[in-house]
Amino acid sequence: MPDRTLVIGSRASALALAQARLIRAQLEAAHPRLRCSLVSITARADQDPNRALSAFEGEGIFVKELEAALVERRIDLAVHSLKDMPLAMPAGLRLAAVPPREDARDAWVSRSGASFTAIAAGSRVGTSSLRRSSQLLNRRPDLVTQPIRGNVDTRLRKLADSAFDAIVLAAAGLIRLNAADRITEYLDPEWMLPEPGQGALAVQARSDDAEANALAGVLDHAATRQCVSAERALLAGLGGGCRLPIAALAVIENGGLRLRGAVVSPDGKRALRETHAGDPAKAENLGKELAQRLAGRGAAELLRA
Repeated sequence: MPDRTLVIGSRASALALAQARLIRAQLEAAHPRLRCSLVSITARADQDPNRALSAFEGEGIFVKELEAALVERRIDLAVHSLKDMPLAMPAGLRLAAVPPREDARDAWVSRSGASFTAIAAGSRVGTSSLRRSSQLLNRRPDLVTQPIRGNVDTRLRKLADSAFDAIVLAAAGLIRLNAADRITEYLDPEWMLPEPGQGALAVQARSDDAEANALAGVLDHAATRQCVSAERALLAGLGGGCRLPIAALAVIENGGLRLRGAVVSPDGKRALRETHAGDPAKAENLGKELAQRLAGRGAAELLRA
């Protein structure tokens, strides 16, 4: 590859910048003649950090500004948390790479150090995710879930200030911020399935920039891409987005792909869970088929409610 400086766009949060720096380091290690610069861009959801996520209209509230910068050629690559990306890709853009996934689990962080099972009834648990809240209440209906906004540091500070007894965060974010020591326990995916794509990063490029796609493409991890493709196909099959209580996790075991999916009512009282397995090369079909199974059990009605 010829000498080139790639401009990488990122949200301005500490976690987003840490993720972008990780991608920059990997790109420069893979291409010794390549240099990358970082540009931080404020996403719409970050412009009003105290506003509930459910109050924002439309999809892509964490990615649209970055995608606009790509289209306008102000940046060459955008680094996203894959779970934040809408299912539909804007015209002229493509997913250049899905690097190896970090831990996909959710992390329980309690102020007292009490585990999820040991924390007292009535404890206040901070989460802005309906998916997390519904699964927490399904397991522990005696807890009180309350919305929380802000970046990881802000949420940890709110926990320390006694606004909550515990909070739930993506383990991957804490790990990437070198804050894994704050995790009280990792929640078991057998009952707390993550959001589709959680723990994975997405490197987005313009479709017509062959060089940027080739440079970023060396970071692509086939197994991770297959797993998140299955998870997102399940999400699409249920007509959902990142604000609905749809959970999924795919893993590749013994050469096969195993996909687990769940839809849980907001109050946690009704949970539909299914597992499907098959050929990783047919990941999207596996996701669609599992969505059909869940829909056949009433998932669509549950989501509408």
